[in-house]
Amino acid sequence: MVAVTTVIIIIAVALVAAAAVYFFLVRGASGGGRGLRGRFGPEYDRVVARHGGDTKAAEHELGERVKLHGDLEKRPLTEAARADYTARWARTQELFVESPQQALNEADALLADLSRDRGFPAGGSFEERTDALSVHHARHVDGYRRVHTARSDGTGTEEMREAFVEARGLFDALLADGPATRDHSNRQLTEGRGTS
Repeated sequence: MVAVTTVIIIIAVALVAAAAVYFFLVRGASGGGRGLRGRFGPEYDRVVARHGGDTKAAEHELGERVKLHGDLEKRPLTEAARADYTARWARTQELFVESPQQALNEADALLADLSRDRGFPAGGSFEERTDALSVHHARHVDGYRRVHTARSDGTGTEEMREAFVEARGLFDALLADGPATRDHSNRQLTEGRGTS
């Protein structure tokens, strides 16, 4: 009798464990609710808002992004390419002082080039590129969107500066493919000095 009870308890524990593994691995990986919210962060909220609060539609869209771009193989940068991009960003940042609008145009082009060199979609629309970037760099992609939009919407200098600084997060993430690190030269814009 004790042996039968022990076997039943072991089977029950195994079933509960299997259900937990299924829930966390299968449901979380497929993107349901918390999995997508955790993966996309602020991008999740942006997509839900764009869908008028319809979380099912937003989660379907984000799930499709993961299917399309989740297996994207990021290409490494050579040290020479990394140095070139770093120098281009520094020149673009310096340009911001004299011509914020032109600096945003340069930053937009630089981020497009860098993302392409890292293996993100080169052709197609801006939305396709940012959708792919959002799968891998969701916390930083909005800065790129803000730079792209601010180039032509008559945004004031302070808003352009904020967009530029926010876009630096994506630049750093693409360049290092790790946590963004800010160097001393970016501090001018971050602290608000260097605007005209």
